[in-house]
Amino acid sequence: MELRQFGRTGVRVSSFCLGTMMFGRIGNTDVDECRAIVDRSLEAGVNFIDTADVYSGGESEEIIGRVLGSRRDDVVLATKFYNPMSRDPNHRGSSRRWIVRACEDSLRRLGTDYIDLYQVHRLDENTDLDETLSALSDLVRSGKVRMVGTSTWPAEWLVEAQWAAAAGGHVRPRAEQPPYSVFVRGPERDVFPTAVRHGLGVLVWSPLNGGWLTGKYTSAEQAPEGSRFARLRAGAWSTATAGAPAKLAALPALEKIATEAGLTLIELSIAFTLAHPAVSSTIIGPRTLAQLDSQLSAADVQLSTDVLDAIDAVVAPGETLDRGDYAFEPRALRRLDQRRR
Repeated sequence: MELRQFGRTGVRVSSFCLGTMMFGRIGNTDVDECRAIVDRSLEAGVNFIDTADVYSGGESEEIIGRVLGSRRDDVVLATKFYNPMSRDPNHRGSSRRWIVRACEDSLRRLGTDYIDLYQVHRLDENTDLDETLSALSDLVRSGKVRMVGTSTWPAEWLVEAQWAAAAGGHVRPRAEQPPYSVFVRGPERDVFPTAVRHGLGVLVWSPLNGGWLTGKYTSAEQAPEGSRFARLRAGAWSTATAGAPAKLAALPALEKIATEAGLTLIELSIAFTLAHPAVSSTIIGPRTLAQLDSQLSAADVQLSTDVLDAIDAVVAPGETLDRGDYAFEPRALRRLDQRRR
């Protein structure tokens, strides 16, 4: 497993990060299998684990805390806050009031006294950046957090956060976690260049585009039994999205490229994300050991220029086939009163 510099933090992370959104009731409630997934990942050289408080309502963090045990200091452990954790209107967002509480809750569930990378899960347009960065800085200075970062933030707000940190004397965000895959190449236009300019580590999520790039889905008909699309039937995990026809049309060409390169579509897709020079690590999010094995096999794959050119011919650089895959929509696009006089 390759080790890479995480931006300019001085931290070295494995090119694969174990994502654990599938740990808990949303995916896998078998703690023993989750333990086996962690064990096999660490044996393969993974030293980076990512989770979030909202994953299965905190179960993911609890499972990680249980299965890591004494190995906690052997990994770079990342988690996130922002999404609602209850019906209480203040148990969410990026206010100081919630950040401090959310951090304490995550520390307790993870069974640790520090978080290596604490990330704002989404941009909170209702909260002043100075408020958020001030609270995060206090957590870093108290030793409860080592680094702070963002997830799925637009490029302009990444810049704004750097300015706000400098102006306020706050700890600045050192990482960004955007969605990125063959089908979601938007970050190549602005997020990646911005991250490189500011020395941010880039940890990309959904390299298989929520399952689209596993080879399971070949038509808009019934999803295979046991698949994520069949279990969750929502958001990106559906063949009924606006971009689904374009994805279905592109899959045969991508399968052909993979076959000619002697790879599975999964291996091709994961290796593609790691080929971009801005990417520090890519998150794999297996639900089962079998899924983990199918993804770990991509660890040593390096795509040739010819293969990357062939992928570019199917999905152009900077192109995203489904707008919904950006996972963040500015308030001005969601609210009528924000775009009309």
